[in-house]
Amino acid sequence: MRENAVVLWSGGKDSALALYEAVADYDIVALLTTVTDGYDRISMHGVRKELLVKQAAAVDYPLDQVLIPPRCSNDEYESRMRAVLACYRNAGVSRVVCGDIFLEDVRRYREERLFGNGLKGVFPLWQRDSEQLAHRFIRLGFQAVLCCIDARVLDESFAGRVYDETLLADLPASVDPCGENGEFHTFVFAGPNFERGVAYRLGEYVLREERFGYRDLLPDEDG
Repeated sequence: MRENAVVLWSGGKDSALALYEAVADYDIVALLTTVTDGYDRISMHGVRKELLVKQAAAVDYPLDQVLIPPRCSNDEYESRMRAVLACYRNAGVSRVVCGDIFLEDVRRYREERLFGNGLKGVFPLWQRDSEQLAHRFIRLGFQAVLCCIDARVLDESFAGRVYDETLLADLPASVDPCGENGEFHTFVFAGPNFERGVAYRLGEYVLREERFGYRDLLPDEDG
């Protein structure tokens, strides 16, 4: 019997690829995303909730938004996530799909602080070569745009660029092709498991905390 799973969903390419890989083995019941209260944006990625909702509809899975406060502490984050995950566990979910690739501390944090009590993590991309994953993502037909960059390692011009082979070739050698070290974050707007694309247009670029460069993505009703 196939087990039920929820997906830790950032709206970015790694969670999208993890979902794509996991559906072969698990029944996905929902996408679980943290949204910053008051900003109505995906936490860390800065993508507007309106685009997140359209994205979830395009891949045809229920979307569960976990609201967290700005500058959320680890304790508060863990409390809210565990409460939501407990509800899924009580409803028969036994697996949580994650898009982590090679960061041992992040995986350990999830397994030790968020899961347990009948919930286990599923890591479809774990220890796979990130360069090969990047090319596979593109080859499968996924389309994504860089919505956030670490301005310490990437120039402002990368924010808002489409994640394609040209971008991969332009990345500095020190930057992981999947941005696994936090060099950049993405928003997936089309792919092989999308019923339709999510239209957007580029907004302004904003630098926050002298480090994180966000390119605003605006819903494009004409797209």
